[in-house]
Amino acid sequence: MNTTTRYDIEVFLSCKRLAMVGVSRDPKDFSRVLFADLCRRGYDMVPVNPKLDEVGGARCFARLQDVTPPVAGVLVMTAPEISARVVRDADEAGISHVWLHRGAGRGAVSEAAVTYCHERGLDLVEGYCPYMFLPETPFFHRFHGFCLKVLGKYPPVTNCECA
Repeated sequence: MNTTTRYDIEVFLSCKRLAMVGVSRDPKDFSRVLFADLCRRGYDMVPVNPKLDEVGGARCFARLQDVTPPVAGVLVMTAPEISARVVRDADEAGISHVWLHRGAGRGAVSEAAVTYCHERGLDLVEGYCPYMFLPETPFFHRFHGFCLKVLGKYPPVTNCECA
């Protein structure tokens, strides 16, 4: 069961230095579009992909443990088979905020990655696309969020019983 709340999302999005693991080599890929847009929005984005040297002029790191200076959070854009290793790397690097991306399709969410985050006490956004929660996003992304609300799958404001 997904326990992500709007509070978890707001905390993640308040981190201004973020790594994106799985940023694509293809400049037209969605991950590259999102990376560039987050940069335009003022985020200090750090690309992580062992097969790239740079993305949009930013030095690309092979793994999270190599990122200097450190980041506050990591947006995981990998295949689900890889995401458990990525969250272990994040934990080893001292990164406590993890977002396992999911837009359309499978995304980065895997049971192993989610379980690891919960067991280690990492702050997790399980699924969703950041565009659904960022201000001034294109209609399609707002519509995606609206559909989740209609289906009852949009994250609640909080999961605290006292709120």
